[in-house]
Amino acid sequence: MNRRLEGVDLPPSKEAFIRAIKELRERTPKRKFKQSIELSFRLRDLDLKRPENRISEAVELPHPVNKPVRVCVIASGDLASRAKRSDVDGVLDRGELEALSGDKKAAKKLVNRYDHFIAEASLMPLVGRVLGAMLGPRGKMPTPVPPTAPVEDVVTRHRRLVRIRVRDQPSIKCRIGTEDMSEDELADNALAVVSAVEAKLPKGPKNVDNIRLKATMGPSVKVVE
Repeated sequence: MNRRLEGVDLPPSKEAFIRAIKELRERTPKRKFKQSIELSFRLRDLDLKRPENRISEAVELPHPVNKPVRVCVIASGDLASRAKRSDVDGVLDRGELEALSGDKKAAKKLVNRYDHFIAEASLMPLVGRVLGAMLGPRGKMPTPVPPTAPVEDVVTRHRRLVRIRVRDQPSIKCRIGTEDMSEDELADNALAVVSAVEAKLPKGPKNVDNIRLKATMGPSVKVVE
């Protein structure tokens, strides 16, 4: 039975997600590698031909996903220097960015190598000209930051991000963690994604249907209140 508050549908509770995660653990065979846990759900009663109903959102998870999330900083000067001293996976300076404008193969390789990009705000127009055609369709346009940004904190936050995109198909699927995370952590992450998506939908929870969880190599389990 769906929960209601003064006649308004609510998303599944944390307890409902925890029950589904426990069932998922029981039904998923053990493998020799750490399996990811994926969240999926369908969108209903939504006209995706209308641009305002499409979603492109970066959701910050409460808990890191326990798998590598690669972040690249595009910057110059002091920001680039501080980024190189941080634990960021890659730093691209202005000269290296400009060089990519004549090398589509290298540009594509760079875009595919990283999960998230952070760019100094003054370089965003150049990023758009050189990499925009590749970053945009992949939902990887950089987060602009000022040159004084605390780069280590920004990178840490980006390692918790998952990108949610809805274009032509009324469905969402994303990784919310790994099987070695606690049920409490996985439930928190799942709720964060569902809540963020519902906030972008015209009818909120009424536009969401068939929420499921699945390990990399296992059956899917429906989340039921």
